[in-house]
Amino acid sequence: MRLETIRPGSKRSIHSLVSILCVPVPLWLTAGVIPLIFFATFCGAVAPAFAQAKPDKDYLVYVLSEAADKVSLVRFGPDGARVDHEVPTGNMPIDIDGPHGIAISRDKQFYYVSLAHGRPFGTVWKYSTKEDRVLGQTTLGLFPATMDLSADGSLLYVVNFNLHGDMVPSSVSVVATEPMIEVARIQTCAMPHGSRLNPQGTKHYSACMMDDMLVEIDTGTLKVSRHFLLTKGREMGMSGAPVTTKTKMTGMKHMDMGGHGLEPPKAGDVSCSPTWAQPSVDGTSVFVACNKSSEIIEVDAVKWRVVRRLPARAGVYNLAVTKDGTRLLSTNKRDQSVSVIDIKSGRELARISTRRKVLHGVVVSPDDRYAFVSVEGVGSEPGTVEVIDLAALKIVASVDVAPEAAGIDFFRTEPAR
Repeated sequence: MRLETIRPGSKRSIHSLVSILCVPVPLWLTAGVIPLIFFATFCGAVAPAFAQAKPDKDYLVYVLSEAADKVSLVRFGPDGARVDHEVPTGNMPIDIDGPHGIAISRDKQFYYVSLAHGRPFGTVWKYSTKEDRVLGQTTLGLFPATMDLSADGSLLYVVNFNLHGDMVPSSVSVVATEPMIEVARIQTCAMPHGSRLNPQGTKHYSACMMDDMLVEIDTGTLKVSRHFLLTKGREMGMSGAPVTTKTKMTGMKHMDMGGHGLEPPKAGDVSCSPTWAQPSVDGTSVFVACNKSSEIIEVDAVKWRVVRRLPARAGVYNLAVTKDGTRLLSTNKRDQSVSVIDIKSGRELARISTRRKVLHGVVVSPDDRYAFVSVEGVGSEPGTVEVIDLAALKIVASVDVAPEAAGIDFFRTEPAR
């Protein structure tokens, strides 16, 4: 055992003393140098004091598994993360319906699941959170994907992503949730994704992967109010709906037919290929994930111009903002990581690697303490939900779910059990 003198007033702290005294040594040595009661009580108590605090309640999130037609309720609490229960979804017994997007009403009474594959048109289903019982459904467009709900829960905005169809303008469906009827189908552009409403509920934003556009819908008129071309060097904000025809890519192979967002850009390609549009907490900005160019564009929602381009990790895919408006989170589909970005400076605070590849969605708990990330996995691997502590900026729990974990949304907190 090495003895060391620590002078009063030196920079060596009590932690230095602990590190010296608490090293594993034979018991016969400690008896002559360190009282056993000190070793057993003081040294044993230091680690918990400096360990990451566990949650004092349970955090519940719903996550979809696109390759297994499953809805999983994941419970994260003092004992870690586990699947509380699973709910089967879809109505094709010998094929996959492909649940992709999920949205939970603010009163926590209902959740909505988009079934993307269809025959050929997809559907959206309404469930009760109390019993996981189907309450209604309606048919939408081709490959309905990401969704968002109005504050009062009366209208559901669903992008018709049209992953496997021709490269033609697609649409955003608006569904009245009480009768489960599609009340509007608003044409936008090719392959819309990332459906989000601003905090005021007055504007809806989506991003079209194949037309490099951010599209704004006025929720009062249910019409496209503005659109924005995101291609580097050609950035331009315009009023009204985009004038699009069948694109030059019609009949060609999609950028990524299987897991959209996985293919890197070709040499000289400056396109954005946006996959997500996330309004800031005050609604003055919209952050757009450029999956191809691996950057995040901030668009001023008032002046309708680019504020800045933030460098991002490879294949940035989905975005979320903390409730206090200070941090932006991104899932990086080709980088196997999550980025936590300081919004004010644009600096990446942390790059957090995940256990498996092909990241998908991210949602932040209402108290800004945790982020929950869905990871699709590869091949026959299970999907995963990773839990990130936003204070420690590290993964503190992980749980396997059914394959190809996709849409994810926060449900509620409740006493630990």
